[in-house]
Amino acid sequence: MPVAMPSRIYVKQTERINAGFRHRRSVNMKIKILLAGLVILLLLLQYRLWVGEGSLAEVWGLQRAIDAQQIENRELRERNEALRAEIKDLKSGSEAIEERARNDLGMIKKDETFYHIVDE
Repeated sequence: MPVAMPSRIYVKQTERINAGFRHRRSVNMKIKILLAGLVILLLLLQYRLWVGEGSLAEVWGLQRAIDAQQIENRELRERNEALRAEIKDLKSGSEAIEERARNDLGMIKKDETFYHIVDE
């Protein structure tokens, strides 16, 4: 019994179907490559965001340093104001000079008696 050959129409349809499968495989491969590239790009951006130069950790560290410096500046500003007031007081009045002489140098006025009490 002779083997029947497939008809031309059947062969063409089969070729078209196979071409469609090859095209789909090609498109799927392109999509996978594109997706892999996007994932790699996302990972690189995340690395830079969390670890690299200008990262969030570095920004947070710099912000803490700025806050500490601002506190120190505020304290120094207050100290400078107190020193300015003391300088002004020393330049203008003799009472401040007398107080300074008594407290820092241990001086006393004429006809005064100085008592030094020592804690045991």
